Amino acid sequence: MNQFNLMIQSEQKVLVDFYATWCGPCKMMTPILKKTKAQLGDEVRIIKVDVDKNPQVAAKYQVRGVPTLIAFKSGEIKWRHSGVVSETDLISVLKGL
Repeated sequence: MNQFNLMIQSEQKVLVDFYATWCGPCKMMTPILKKTKAQLGDEVRIIKVDVDKNPQVAAKYQVRGVPTLIAFKSGEIKWRHSGVVSETDLISVLKGL
């Protein structure tokens, strides 16, 4: 939890993907996240958090369904979305933060 808090405090945009290994839509997000990272490079850091292994982090951010994506900047939530989001929409949101 402390390491997570340090990561989201960054000036760099941080996108957290709350997922579960058994979740079909979560598996659909993996290639989208890889393409997004390839497109944005160092502009964004992407962290994957398994809700089954990190229930305290999921509870703190009230993650009720997976996938849930939360974008942070300087420790503040700037954007939140539950469900699959397209690469185009995700890049557009992250560039706008």
